[in-house]
Amino acid sequence: MQTFLYHLTTVAVVAVIAVLFMGLWTMARGSSPNLSQKLMRLRVLLQLFAIVVIMAFVFFGR
Repeated sequence: MQTFLYHLTTVAVVAVIAVLFMGLWTMARGSSPNLSQKLMRLRVLLQLFAIVVIMAFVFFGR
């Protein structure tokens, strides 16, 4: 279980970073404000998911 949560944590953090950079890139280009807003909202949801996974990893790691 710990190994699964460890890898899931890594995937969640990489997903947050990827969406963050995609949102920043879209904002910097100024092409689509709506897409940029959607990406930033997705980033917040992914951050929530990452925090939940990290807390599960800490809880089950004891």
